[in-house]
Amino acid sequence: MDSTAITPDLKVKVTNKQILGIAMPITLAILIPQINMLTNSIFLGNLSTEALGNAGITGVFYLIFAVAGHGLNNALQAVFSRYAGSDHPEAFKTILAQGIRICLQFAIAGILITWFIAPIILKQVADPVAYPQEISFLKIRIMGLPFLYLFQMGNAFLVASLNSRYLMIGFICEAGINILLDFLLIRGRFGFPALGFNGAAVASVIAEMVGMIVVLIVLYRTGLKKQYGLLQRFVYDKVITKEILKISAPLMLQYVISVTTWLVFFILIEGLHDETAKAVSNTMRNVFGLTGVFVWAFASTTNVMVSNLMGQKREDKVLEAITRIMLLSIGFCIAMCLLVNIFPAVFFGLFGQGDDFVQAGIPVLRVVSIGLMFMSIANKWLNGVTGTAKTKVNLAIEIVAITVYLLYTWYFIKLHYISLAMAWSNEVVYWSSIFIMSFIYLRSGRWKTKR
Repeated sequence: MDSTAITPDLKVKVTNKQILGIAMPITLAILIPQINMLTNSIFLGNLSTEALGNAGITGVFYLIFAVAGHGLNNALQAVFSRYAGSDHPEAFKTILAQGIRICLQFAIAGILITWFIAPIILKQVADPVAYPQEISFLKIRIMGLPFLYLFQMGNAFLVASLNSRYLMIGFICEAGINILLDFLLIRGRFGFPALGFNGAAVASVIAEMVGMIVVLIVLYRTGLKKQYGLLQRFVYDKVITKEILKISAPLMLQYVISVTTWLVFFILIEGLHDETAKAVSNTMRNVFGLTGVFVWAFASTTNVMVSNLMGQKREDKVLEAITRIMLLSIGFCIAMCLLVNIFPAVFFGLFGQGDDFVQAGIPVLRVVSIGLMFMSIANKWLNGVTGTAKTKVNLAIEIVAITVYLLYTWYFIKLHYISLAMAWSNEVVYWSSIFIMSFIYLRSGRWKTKR
């Protein structure tokens, strides 16, 4: 690695070249953990339909804590970017130090909640037969949370400092370890124990630890640690901590609420007592992850660029930036959705299930693809709101959209179940709501008022 490869000018320019320069490495970085999730599902699907179905609710439960960390690190990314745009990179070391402390505190809280509160919740809603397997998996899986949070935080710094090209290193290492350990531990190969369902959890925890170690090595080997004085002083800084928490708290709550409702969705699906519906729904979770990589990458780019422009006092360029990023995102999303829809049998065939599974999954895939298109538009405008640091507005938008989502979901699963595809059309409703409210707010210009 080149220790001198540091971008001296941290102010962003609203050009397609720079947008793609930030977004493409993030895309590849996001793709890797989605491949991890897909790999877990493939191995578990080939283990049994029940294992694939059980992975749905446990995966979503863990995702609640994962996205809380994502909210925290989105906030850190925004704080880093704002200071970068205002020519104050010397603050990076303080932001990172406070971020580490906050990340570890939240990770410990997540572990305690999973070990002592999650069993009470899941016992009430989970299938009694599946419950022992699901809770055992969760108690192992949650132990990777500290590694995940610190890994995300290191990546937030890399993106905000315009060094997103280094992201892939940690993610590739993490993915390689995860796939290898899935192979070795789920069925037990080459002398390794056959851990079955829990093998996927152990593999993911170890992989997350490796990812954290690698991103630390990257900071050292690239010279970034020395350049910005990182990881030297961990003295409590009240001002920076308050700024991080002010931006992150609404974001974390927003993401937790969002994924919790997805957990509600999977609980309702589990209540149908249909193993195929559970398995197909878990597969759709993978579709969202795999085909949505460009959506999330461009969303992260939106947050970085808007935050940086706000730091530059270039509010006049914010809407132009969001629009440019949105158009690029739509193009890539269309390509990904076309790919899985042209070859649906190939995709579903990866999970080792029969023709009934494939036929049940195809109409759901069509609906989910439409949802992804709406998501590719809405997410840019919502992350534009994040970049303005008006995260309380983010939360308000989320609450309204989630309310609509839950009412729709409850009606078409619990009260008037028509089909699984109809149930999954709730994603179209949700993202349409997000777009309308985010667009109206940003076009109003009210975010330009003094913070």
